Amino acid sequence: MGHLAPDRVVIRRGGGHREDSHGGSWKIAYADFVTAMMSFFLVMWLISVVPHKDLHAIAEYFRMPLMTAVTGGPKIDSSTSVIPAGSPSVIPNKNPLPRKQDDSGTADGDRRDTQRLEDLKSELDQLIKSDPVLQQFRPQLLLDMTPDGLRIQIVDKQNRPMFDTGSARMQPYMSAILRELAPVFNKLPNKVSIAGHTDAAQYATGEREYSNWELSADRANAARRELIAGGMDEGKVKRVLGLASTVSLVKDDPGAAVNRRISLVVLNRRAERRIDAQNATSASVVGLPELERSGQPAPAPSPD
Repeated sequence: MGHLAPDRVVIRRGGGHREDSHGGSWKIAYADFVTAMMSFFLVMWLISVVPHKDLHAIAEYFRMPLMTAVTGGPKIDSSTSVIPAGSPSVIPNKNPLPRKQDDSGTADGDRRDTQRLEDLKSELDQLIKSDPVLQQFRPQLLLDMTPDGLRIQIVDKQNRPMFDTGSARMQPYMSAILRELAPVFNKLPNKVSIAGHTDAAQYATGEREYSNWELSADRANAARRELIAGGMDEGKVKRVLGLASTVSLVKDDPGAAVNRRISLVVLNRRAERRIDAQNATSASVVGLPELERSGQPAPAPSPD
């Protein structure tokens, strides 16, 4: 049996290319480190620009349960917050989107408001001419522009009264007129003022019991109910007035039939602001804030 040669061990030193024993994983770890540092500095910057009073709200958001945070709770479509269902973002926006301005209190806004009412008047003129219900009552419908807005007056005729004599019980044709007009008032955001008027004929009891004041107010309220039944939004009514015979249409003849009427005024924004200011002034004069602080019941507001 021959002699076997021992196994040879070959050792190579230097010179050749050697692969990194980590296979390049250090690059991934380094990239993760850089990303983490960028995230950290971004969070620090956000905290520095958020007002201190809002930091508590953000902290509370991150304390909420996970599912509540994911679903966002009640959605607010108009929110610009980066937090779901949150209030508008507290992070300053260098390039905010333009917002629609409320110009109702400006001269240009008032002019546009007046133009809208003029357009509504033209639309009503055409409706009265073409609508089979309104057309037959055209002589009893008076339209004009006033300082307070567009006024539509429905007047009595000698042989065609709107209400039963001395009553707020409405005739069917009056109800039909109001229900035809009701949807038109919804086309503009303007509020409506409703006033009742009577002639100068007095009740036998004069002003002491049920009088033209109560009658005119009751008729105005009856008109309000018919407008709402016809489709006008309830919130459009700004005020309901009973003016008795104080504002006659025919001043030389206080007993004329046309003095018995219902006046509907689509108020312009200027008139609405004036009415609101008058009521606000009345509230401050009677000292409502002081009464509220003292716990006493506030007095009822005085009628217009």
